[in-house]
Amino acid sequence: MVDTEFIEALASKAPTPGGGGASAYAGALASALASMVGNLTVGKKKYAAVEERVQAELLALEATRLRLLELIDGDAAAFAPLAAAYGMARDTDEAAAAQRAALQVALVDACEVPLEIMRQCVQVIESCVFMAKHGSVLALSDAGAAVMLAKAALLSASLNVRINIGSMADKARAKAYRDQMEDLIAAGGTLADDVYAGVVERLG
Repeated sequence: MVDTEFIEALASKAPTPGGGGASAYAGALASALASMVGNLTVGKKKYAAVEERVQAELLALEATRLRLLELIDGDAAAFAPLAAAYGMARDTDEAAAAQRAALQVALVDACEVPLEIMRQCVQVIESCVFMAKHGSVLALSDAGAAVMLAKAALLSASLNVRINIGSMADKARAKAYRDQMEDLIAAGGTLADDVYAGVVERLG
């Protein structure tokens, strides 16, 4: 049942998939687990009042999950030109200038992709807020597990942003990326912690 191809590739010495891909994968797992909570809720008389909203959340979670799976490959695609730029010759002034220019171009996607992973993870966390509060109580612990997976994915993706903005010559762009990253951490992290605390309290 478990597809180990990605896990084995991640464990290898190949540079991709790496931390960004793993973050997207973890976010997809979080989305899937939150979806399980929703699927255990729909069709139950006890939760008829929230049936329509649960169905809407399930559609949103599916879209987020598919996007995160795409971003596994997106992260690898963004890393390739970055690695190539770091490997370019710098033995003459012209070569060094070309290397710096190529690096600055590659750094943009190397920040954009993990930021998108982070945005998707925040969406998963927002769905977990609803699932933990209104989903089947039989899957309450799963809602808590889902939100913690999503938070871990959010924070781990942020590390790719941090490392890449440090090499950016365009300090205004770097600051904009840092601000986006910090806003996403603040929003998603607080929500996730609140959901987890609420789940722990209810579980006793």
